[in-house]
Amino acid sequence: MAPKSDLQTLATGSGVSDGSDQSSIDPIFHLLRILPFSFLRPPRLRLRIPSFTLPSPMTVYALILLTYFLVVSGFVYDVIVEPPGIGSTQDPITGTIRPVVFMSGRVNGQYIIEGLSSGFMFVLGGIGIVMLDLALDKNKAKSVKASYAVAGVSSIVIGYVMSMLFIRIKIPGYLH
Repeated sequence: MAPKSDLQTLATGSGVSDGSDQSSIDPIFHLLRILPFSFLRPPRLRLRIPSFTLPSPMTVYALILLTYFLVVSGFVYDVIVEPPGIGSTQDPITGTIRPVVFMSGRVNGQYIIEGLSSGFMFVLGGIGIVMLDLALDKNKAKSVKASYAVAGVSSIVIGYVMSMLFIRIKIPGYLH
């Protein structure tokens, strides 16, 4: 059988090696590759793969709920546009300046508090749906299930009514 370098020459059709064999003609490369390991010994490392534990389902739910709150409250809009926290308007009768939470008449703009309060109402409705789901658990006592059901329905109703109120303040004359 032919030597390895001859087989590579025959297979590739040229005398140029692809660099995959370990021998080299350069003596300095040979010295740099062999000489340090003649008197130095690489350390024996006992590395372990770190073990990660999965977060609990409640932690994942809390992170998803927080992300949902930030998205629906317009956090990205607040960071990019940097609107004021609340607005102010002058009372035409007395001339005093009073705070305004909703940017009335502008659908594409919001104050920071307006977005946060609307986002909270959406999250309140979502938590109400989760409470209704918990009320269907067969392993809980009847009083606990009734408490979950009442809290869930009331959360959904409060979230819906307040969201509709916010829309009517934001857009005067909406649905009339």
